[in-house]
Amino acid sequence: MAPSPPPSPLRILVTDEIIGRFESELTSEGRDGNLWTNAVGLTPAEVCELLPQTDVLVCTGNGMSADMARAGSALRLVQVGGAGCEGIPFGSLAPGTAVANTYHHGRSLAEHVLMCLMMLSRRVLTADRELRSGLWRTVATDPGTPFGTTLEGRTMGLIGLGETGARTARLASALGMRVQAVRRNPDAPPPPGVELEWTGGVGELRRLMATSDAVVVSAPLTEDTRGLVGAEEFRAMKPTSFLINVARGPVVDEDAAFAALSSGAIAGAALDVWWDAQGDGRAIPSRHPFEKLDNVVLTPHNSGHTRDTFEARAREIAENIRRLAQGEPLLNVVRAAAG
Repeated sequence: MAPSPPPSPLRILVTDEIIGRFESELTSEGRDGNLWTNAVGLTPAEVCELLPQTDVLVCTGNGMSADMARAGSALRLVQVGGAGCEGIPFGSLAPGTAVANTYHHGRSLAEHVLMCLMMLSRRVLTADRELRSGLWRTVATDPGTPFGTTLEGRTMGLIGLGETGARTARLASALGMRVQAVRRNPDAPPPPGVELEWTGGVGELRRLMATSDAVVVSAPLTEDTRGLVGAEEFRAMKPTSFLINVARGPVVDEDAAFAALSSGAIAGAALDVWWDAQGDGRAIPSRHPFEKLDNVVLTPHNSGHTRDTFEARAREIAENIRRLAQGEPLLNVVRAAAG
């Protein structure tokens, strides 16, 4: 049931710094009469002072404290500027406050996966590092140089087959890869346009690990998936295979990942997500020195950070605000308003 429309004009507070940059997209729907306040850079206390007079808060998934929720008793909608809502204090929100999120990062993540897989399989990091140091080394100049490999004919194993997994599967198939997957519901039909060699449940994870040239983690973090890829799963992998994680760090066991990569048990990995997701802004958020390994592509959880992603998110947020104003059903409701 859609929330009842609040009095017009809607009072909208934006604290999401990235989404706040896309003002033209944010105000593309239902702008007339609405009052927009850019609160990026304000302290939590200053935001709390504004919340009692706010109908809609646009924030990140970890950008709302319990104090803010209590101060925002008049909020009709907490609109998260991304997919994750782990940091929203649902228990402190007023019953009449709906929570919605937004996605649109699947294509960007899928392209990132294939980019990293190509970098790993063609040894781009090593070649770049050697050439910068003045060493011109190829299979033509040094017989000891390993050959790269193409992706055609190789097998990709997907852990999770949601939007990101499905988009990754389509791109992999377009490059001639075979695709297989494990998913929560293996009996469900494959997503449109996705061709799979086989699909299994989590009980067949080790089969997937053992028969894949590239394993892509795209499953959400839940109590069931935490530590899903551990030491036994790494031991099942081929020594020539790669692991790519664009989901959440803790789906993969941190110690097991470092052990497999540092020992050469697997050929390499691409890590876009970490175990201490926030870090301190200065260091890689892990207990282990992954940065010292030359067989890992490291990125700071930015695989979805394309302009296309955020433009689409801002437009959808604008549409949700229009729907709220008109009393229409909201998109991507995580928590419905009571009453």
